[in-house]
Amino acid sequence: MDIRPLKNESDYDWALAEIEPYFVTEPEPGTPEADRFDLLALVIERYEDEHWPIDPPDAPDALRARMEQTGKQQKDLAELLGSKARASEVLNRRRHLTLEQAWVLHREWRIPAEALIRPYPLRRRPDATPT
Repeated sequence: MDIRPLKNESDYDWALAEIEPYFVTEPEPGTPEADRFDLLALVIERYEDEHWPIDPPDAPDALRARMEQTGKQQKDLAELLGSKARASEVLNRRRHLTLEQAWVLHREWRIPAEALIRPYPLRRRPDATPT
């Protein structure tokens, strides 16, 4: 096989051109073409991860995404967190989830715990005095 590590944009463009036909005609599993497709996908994924990493979502983004996916609303989040105010504060990045709240959301809404406990900066209230 002619697959090689991707070291620059030219290599990356080559790999994209090579993998494109497999999306038109999917190779049969267990064939050399399927193996080639898998290897191309791996080197492309590695190159993209190294050059254009995507940070995992933090708690507010993960909550919003899950709410959108499942049709849940802020009132549903408020029921799990204990109050409308707490749900608003978390979604608006004014307060972090407690560990207990993160666990409940992980268990009830199946959100990865890592996203719920990952540190992120809070927004200050416009009327808050600097410390």
